[in-house]
Amino acid sequence: MPLCLLEKVKKTYRMGDLSVEALKGINLRIEKGEFVAIMGTSGSGKTTLMNIIGCLDVLTSGRYVFADREVSSLSDDELSVIRNEHIGFVFQNFYLLPYATALENVLLPTLYVEKRRDNAEKHAVDLLRLVGLEERAKFRPNQLSGGEQQRVAIARALINNPELLLADEPTGQLDSKTAVEIMSLFVKMNEQEKTVVVVTHNPNIASFAKRIIQIKDGVIFE
Repeated sequence: MPLCLLEKVKKTYRMGDLSVEALKGINLRIEKGEFVAIMGTSGSGKTTLMNIIGCLDVLTSGRYVFADREVSSLSDDELSVIRNEHIGFVFQNFYLLPYATALENVLLPTLYVEKRRDNAEKHAVDLLRLVGLEERAKFRPNQLSGGEQQRVAIARALINNPELLLADEPTGQLDSKTAVEIMSLFVKMNEQEKTVVVVTHNPNIASFAKRIIQIKDGVIFE
């Protein structure tokens, strides 16, 4: 069974009397351990597809199975549990708490896990070491560069040992050199058997993936 299986997935947004079909029957399999890039221009449907894959939004029709679980009709609370315990998110805007240290930001998702690990802090330090920031564990975001803040965000995404690492334009605010360093981290995570999905409009960023999915007008065409 693939990690993510989408069958005939459609998503329609209603704005007053108007209906906008953002996804028009998506069929997609993402296997465990894959590194996939989803590419498309603004308005192509790539963000909507990412939101469905990440259980941030619900589909209008079709079927979505994540980690052997049918999630198409789960409640908001059930989706929240899946997001926090099984999916790690990395966004273009780092979304770090400004008054918390790097270590505290990495630990944040563990606060919402029912059975928090006894060694959560040690695990967080290990993750900061993995992304090259162990010596900055007590620094606050305004003391870190953009690349360092994104590294903290990656460590935070990994703290609950998710099956899927989902990144939305993760290098959008970074210079080209730092972008390569961040993408190299995703390659490293994938080599450690993490399933990685990166959503981007940039072909240079997509080239780090092992498979590129092109989406246009709500349809996968390549």
